[in-house]
This record gives sequence, C-alpha cells and structure tokens, in this order.
Amino acid sequence: MPIGSDKGSFIKPGFDPLAAQTSTNAYLLYAWGQNTSGQLGDGTTTQRNSPVQVGALSGWDKVAGAVAHTLATKTDGTLWAWGNNASGQLGTSNTTNYSSPVQVGALTTWEKVAGLADGSYAIKTDGTLWSWGYNSLGQLGQGNTTSYSSPVQVGALTTWSKVAATLYSGVALKTDGTLWTWGYNNYGQLGTGNTTNYSSPVQVGGLTTWSDVAAGMLHCIAIKTDGSLWTWGYNPFGQLGLNNTTNRSSPVQVGALTTWLQAAGGYHTAVIKTDGTLWSWGMGEKGQLGQGNITYYSSPVQVGALTTWGVVQCGSEHTIATQTDGTLWGIGRNGFGNLGLGDTTNRSSPTQVGALTTWNEINCGKFFSIALHL
Repeated sequence: MPIGSDKGSFIKPGFDPLAAQTSTNAYLLYAWGQNTSGQLGDGTTTQRNSPVQVGALSGWDKVAGAVAHTLATKTDGTLWAWGNNASGQLGTSNTTNYSSPVQVGALTTWEKVAGLADGSYAIKTDGTLWSWGYNSLGQLGQGNTTSYSSPVQVGALTTWSKVAATLYSGVALKTDGTLWTWGYNNYGQLGTGNTTNYSSPVQVGGLTTWSDVAAGMLHCIAIKTDGSLWTWGYNPFGQLGLNNTTNRSSPVQVGALTTWLQAAGGYHTAVIKTDGTLWSWGMGEKGQLGQGNITYYSSPVQVGALTTWGVVQCGSEHTIATQTDGTLWGIGRNGFGNLGLGDTTNRSSPTQVGALTTWNEINCGKFFSIALHL
C-alpha cells in the first residue's frame, strides 16, 4: 500500500514525462475513493468515485496515503498533511482532523514521506528520518511506545535514503545499501528471523546490496542491486510469491530472476520488471491482480502482455498503475470509488482512468488513491 512509498514517481528508463515541462513544477494533486476522515483533502468528507482536485495549489512533489490520512511534500520542501488525526498522525501538534491540506511546521527541507495506519514517516534533505503518530507497538522507531503529535527525529543518523510502512512497522534503506526495520513483528514482517517487536531500527542481515524497498499491509518487498526480488512477513494469501502460504521472518528470494524494477503491496503484491511488464500475486478476490478473475496466486503471474508499465502502487485490495504514455489505470476493489472510474464496480483487468496522459506521481491509501498530473 503503502501504505506508503516514495517510489510512486519512478519512471521506466527511456521515458521522460517531464520532457516538455519547464523548470517550474506545475503538478496538481488529485484524489478519489473513501473520504470518511477527509483523507482526500478536498474540504469535504464525501466519497469521490472520480478524481477531484485537492485545493488549488500546484507544485506538489511526493505523496503518500495511509489508512485514513495523507501526506505530501511540495517542490519548495514544505510538508503537508490531512485526514484522520486521532493519534496525532498529521504532525500538527493536535488531534484535530483536517479535510484540506495543512502545513506541518514551517520547514522547507522535507523530501520523502510514508504513512502507517495511524502514524507517519518522513525523510529530510539532510538524510534524517522523522516519525510521529500512534506508537503502542514501537512503530515510530523512537525506542519507546510513546505517541507523538509532531515530528520527532529517529536517532541521529543522516544516512536514510528511503522509507516505507506496513500498517504497524517501518522499513528503510540507508545510503550504504543496508536494510533496517522496526515496530510490530507478529508475522515476521521485520525480517529479523523472529517475531519480536523492536522499538528502534534494527538491521536486517548484514548485506549492503539493497536498492529499493516497499511494504504491503503486513509484509515487505525489497529489490537488490542485482535486480533480484525478496519478500518476508505475512503470507496467508500467497502475497510473498513463494508458491506457498507460509509466513517468513527473514527475506526469501522470489524465483531466480534478476529483472525486477519497482514493487508495491497491499494484501497482494505487484511488481514491474525492467522490460516494462507488470506482474502480480497474492489475494485476488476483488480482481486486484488484474488477471481477469478473482483467483489467488502464490507466485508471480504476468498482467496481460503489455511492456509499457511505468509505476505501480497498491491499496489494501486495489491496484493503480501508470503506463509510459502517462495514462493511469485501476484494478481491483472499487466499492469506495477508489479506482477513479466514476462508479463502484470492481475490475479484474486494468481499466483506464479517464483519458489524460499527464499522470505522474501516484500512491494509494487503504481504500483511496492519490496522484499528480499537469
């Protein structure tokens, strides 16, 4: 899901959607789907079955959805949040919900964001990692179980490069290629070889060859510099892609291929390869695997035959993806309008969202979606 990853703007080599864009970022932010807590940011709590613009501002850069709140950065380095704030997850030093974007502090050095169920992570341009929100399981990485309603630095390191979140745990990369996790570990989702919770970051193994990481609801997905794909954590639906439904508490390689490029997860997993093909596996009962059916798969299966997929992201039971022509596509659960297709009918095959060809950064919350376009 992301629930939270900053990989939403990764572009397939050879494709430059910004080629005709000036140095001034004019990206607008759109959202659709469930909106009970104002997580769409359109000033209401009304469900939206089609994309609606979030305010009138442009210059949005990175965006991340969680269960019922949203985080975003702008190109000026400011941080914004909206939606459910019962646990202080918006970082506004209170617990008031907001249905429109509110700036978090006054700093202009925020770069990347990710959202937990009731918490948030962010990385600054100086490589520091920050967290806030609900913390009963140590998911904020602060070495305690105290909740915070404003950003607090995680340790003192300045070498964090990427962060992602399951519902109740964090997973992050450092600039040296090491992999770190913390928080809830009941299903082995921390990858530490056990099911012990940790309230501070712990290293996963001793490797320095990790290049990317993503998270599902309760499992993690990582890619190494050699292009191999690894998964661990919760696996009752086959979402680890290991041809079984056994939970794993340490990273396990998915097959033998070394052509994996970008990953996302919910209660399923979706990954794009270097050849532009899209693959999926795990829970399929809402059609979220894009296979034209509602079957579960416990190993990777290609979605159609296209070789033009650019970025993929997952909600808990839906998938959205862009193609290299800038079009946006939705698959899976749509009961809250979270596919943006103007209705609430599930789709088991990729279906285009409108006719625009200017979509860029994309992300998903549990039952909603968010994206940037010119």
